[in-house]
Amino acid sequence: MNWRQLFETKRLDLLLEEMKGDQRLKRTLGPINLTALGVGAVIGAGIFAATGKAAHDVAGPALMLSYVVAGLTCIFAALCYAEFASMAPVAGSAYTYAYVTLGELFAWIIGWDLILEYAVGAATVANSWSSYSQEVLKKLGIHLPDFLNRATVIYHNEQYILTGSWFNLPAVVIVAVITAILVKGISESASFNALMVFIKLAAVLFVILVGAFYIQPSNWVPFAPYGWTGLNLFGCHISGQVDANGNPVGMLAGAAIIFFAYIGFDSVSTHAEEAKNPQRDVPIGIVASLVLCTVLYILVVAVLTGMVKYDKINIDSGVSSAFHQVNLPWAEAIIAAAGVAGMTSVLLVMMLSAPRVFLAMARDGLVPKAFFAEIHPRFQTPWKSTIAIGIFVAFLAGFLPIDALLHLTNIGTLFAFVIVCAAVLIMRVTNPDAPRPFRCPLVPLIPILGILTCLLLMFSLPSANWWRLFAWMGLGLVIYFGYGYKHSLLRVKR
Repeated sequence: MNWRQLFETKRLDLLLEEMKGDQRLKRTLGPINLTALGVGAVIGAGIFAATGKAAHDVAGPALMLSYVVAGLTCIFAALCYAEFASMAPVAGSAYTYAYVTLGELFAWIIGWDLILEYAVGAATVANSWSSYSQEVLKKLGIHLPDFLNRATVIYHNEQYILTGSWFNLPAVVIVAVITAILVKGISESASFNALMVFIKLAAVLFVILVGAFYIQPSNWVPFAPYGWTGLNLFGCHISGQVDANGNPVGMLAGAAIIFFAYIGFDSVSTHAEEAKNPQRDVPIGIVASLVLCTVLYILVVAVLTGMVKYDKINIDSGVSSAFHQVNLPWAEAIIAAAGVAGMTSVLLVMMLSAPRVFLAMARDGLVPKAFFAEIHPRFQTPWKSTIAIGIFVAFLAGFLPIDALLHLTNIGTLFAFVIVCAAVLIMRVTNPDAPRPFRCPLVPLIPILGILTCLLLMFSLPSANWWRLFAWMGLGLVIYFGYGYKHSLLRVKR
């Protein structure tokens, strides 16, 4: 094995030349579609589910600033993503960017990491979708039997517990429906997503405008009951408070945990190959969706923690139950229904993105091309890999303890952001004259701030997530050296 070949990069001109080949995806998405995909990926479980637990257990009202920190971190990364997406508008996102700048091994690690981000993130959202949909069904007098209403195993108080359920039926059903929509075509997927985005944006604005009349400023005191930091490094406590299980709590710890709410904005870059004018439209979609979602998140948290004292917030359905606690049960029903729509669009975008990463990896020979790069002759979608991702997500959501994997998605995404920010710095040196329709401003400041803030949030996560990340990466390296290294087109063509 030639170790230098592990870090061999893919030339940018070669990448651009490949864009002209056959088996490319259909360009049908404009800036509005791409922005809607970004909003569809971001606003969902983050508002309707995660905010309650984060405010109650980790940050209190200071969760508003947690979203500011997480939002700034994402904006730094988003500007770097936008530069790359305009330079190389092909499927693959951070995987492709790493291949051009850092070499094949780093590209594989990031690609494998993105699969984890989108698949586990989708399974987590499917699990939350199941809980919200069952709440809606209960209001209609419909109750699912206990052996079909949740995953077979759950993770509670650092323990794995058998629930007695066979599998989570609603989660499996919604994953199957979304998979069928995605196989049908990107236009249909984008239209369905746009409808879901409209519904949930209407619900978010309802929460903000109606809930503002029920804010009690006294509920914001104390503003940071768990402190302002919450840092550890591989399980070693550095600063701030910890909970009963030794996990960090505080404003920064809250930012690391609710970072899951932002996972998905980067998925806009995975659809660059399907954009009508990617050099312009993809940067618009990335930045516009992120700024809009950050503002809405902060306003929702301000309303939520102002309506209900942080330690009285329902950790499972914080937003909808807050309206119940102020004697607006009819609003609770509306928000619960909108939560189902909101999480549906998140699920769609995450499951839409993962096959595009596999597609890019397959084109380079790192995974079997005959399967993962197969484009449907009629629908022009990567249908085989879409079905494979659907089966994997359905298995995770139906049987496994998603709570134990939730923060793993966060750390994996933050790691990908670090690589993208570093890649921008490298490309400015190695390819200074390459056309950049969108240029990240204030380089090197913005990429460096992106790297530092992502690392800060990574160190604010519970230590178990680092070991799970290493285990997932170890599995990926076994697959790479067992298949990808031998079949890489960089070596096969030589």
